[in-house]
Amino acid sequence: MKAYVAGVGMTRFEKPETREWQYWDMVREAGTAALADAGISYDDVEQVPVGYCFQPSTAGQRAAYELGLTGIPVYNVNNNCATGSTALMLARQLVEGGAADCVLALGFEKMKRGSLGGGGADGGDFATSPVARHYGVMAARHGFEMTPPTAQIFGDAAREHMEKYGTTEAQLAAVAAKNHRHSAHNPYAQFRDVYDVDDILAARVVHRPLTKLQCSPTSDGAAAAVVVSERFVEERGLGARGAGGGSGSGFASGAGAGAGSGSLVEIVAQAMTTDTEESFASGSCIDVVGRPMSRAAARQVYERSGLGIDDVDVVELHDCFSINELLTYEALGMCAPGESGKLVESGATTYGGRWVVNPSGGLISKGHPLGATGIAQVAELVWQLRGTAGERQVPGAEVGLAHNIGLGGAAVVTMLRAV
Repeated sequence: MKAYVAGVGMTRFEKPETREWQYWDMVREAGTAALADAGISYDDVEQVPVGYCFQPSTAGQRAAYELGLTGIPVYNVNNNCATGSTALMLARQLVEGGAADCVLALGFEKMKRGSLGGGGADGGDFATSPVARHYGVMAARHGFEMTPPTAQIFGDAAREHMEKYGTTEAQLAAVAAKNHRHSAHNPYAQFRDVYDVDDILAARVVHRPLTKLQCSPTSDGAAAAVVVSERFVEERGLGARGAGGGSGSGFASGAGAGAGSGSLVEIVAQAMTTDTEESFASGSCIDVVGRPMSRAAARQVYERSGLGIDDVDVVELHDCFSINELLTYEALGMCAPGESGKLVESGATTYGGRWVVNPSGGLISKGHPLGATGIAQVAELVWQLRGTAGERQVPGAEVGLAHNIGLGGAAVVTMLRAV
């Protein structure tokens, strides 16, 4: 059974403590927009997976209750930075497996200011951290410095890439410059300032070679997606392309501008992978931060969908740090290993190039509230594939790919197609 995204919504991603709101306020805003976009009510929803990392158990219920009290199952999901896409994957599986015809995937995060810790969601010590093995690989090769641990492990991956392939600091900065440029047209983005490569390189160093403008920030925000079956589509007469005009370019109206205004987008294929021996055997931070997981997930999606990277028009990928965008180019097959720096430098991953990668601004500029990120990526792709993304619209976009990854580890790749 096919699964479709019928509606999406999200809040603006903001610096923590900017606005006086609670996580349930965020979910109410994003969820209401997604339901309106699909043209349904919460009474139509049968199950709700909710992703978050930094709130207590059953926070998913507290958030979902803002949308209705109907007694349906609510699942609390935590998969580190891949939490949002994991909630979406559960929604798709419920629909494709015939367990439900209408599922609402929610993701949110209310975070603290400052750098993200590396000892787990509770900020615990590294000895008992779920990612202790990953940081152990880093420490064995590079030592452990008094810098933010996530920046350190990705920064060390960048150093290795530079040493092995000749990647330059300017190429790393080109990733951030591109994504900051893209976010200027995204009203949901945490940052909308434009910087050039020199600006990126001149910013404060967080962990060499990564500067502050190459690192995703901590963020508050929420996102939501309504996933429905073919049967639900037929019974409700939900729209195909051209049937309406959901707004991804307006701010206050969000994705839900008018009941049932959005056209359908098919989830053609989706895969999640976790770490294998390949992640750790080489002793390389390039592998331990997830390139093998991403490569394996992409391979599965290509096989299941019958589509390859050459069929894709627009990509939303997990650029938690600039180096991870380069590593993901290689994992997705956009270029050979070691060629990603040249790829971004060539302009192949921006408007006018072969693909447009992170038209939303990506994590670096749009923001990264962990539980919401994966669903927000899909929201952006839905707007792109509907042709309603406003000034950031990718011309003629028909096929989109989302990539969301979390240390610990999990990688989720999703192939989407306009209907």
